[in-house]
Amino acid sequence: MLTRRAFAVAMVAAFAMPSLGFAQATTPSAATIERQLEAEPRVKLRPNQRVTIREFKTRPDLRRMARSIDIQSINFEFGSAAIASWQYGKVEIIADALHRILRRDRGARILIEGHTDAVGSFESNQVLSEQRAASLKRTLVREFGVPARALETVGYGEEFLLVPTQQENWRNRRVTLRRFDDFVR
Repeated sequence: MLTRRAFAVAMVAAFAMPSLGFAQATTPSAATIERQLEAEPRVKLRPNQRVTIREFKTRPDLRRMARSIDIQSINFEFGSAAIASWQYGKVEIIADALHRILRRDRGARILIEGHTDAVGSFESNQVLSEQRAASLKRTLVREFGVPARALETVGYGEEFLLVPTQQENWRNRRVTLRRFDDFVR
């Protein structure tokens, strides 16, 4: 549920920010985020097949099987990991969905994946993607009270581009939420 403050900030931002050099994606609703992250798992691993969180982060085959949703609406400025306060309404929608999931299943665990576009060095993009994931986690925990124990972060830099281009593209500067409690020990 959006607070009046978050709604007011979002409304001001909608009118004050039209000159930004990137398009705006629509934020999925809390219900959509919930539905995606609580869908029936694509695969159920037996307990002896489960892996560590470190291994899960490095295995694209397992990550592809996990329930997930791309959040393209939190627009990161080029070269930045900061989440501007005018975007807190979007983060609050994510927080609302996560709170509802965690009320039903205290063992739910969400991986926040940070991504970049392909402009810049591989190394700097890797660091920036890690900072983007950490920035979202920090905002969810500090501003919206999501339990830190339920969130893990990882950065993939330019490794998994949504739009395969070496040019600057806002769609590639995103975060992905991936539920992983079905895959780890």
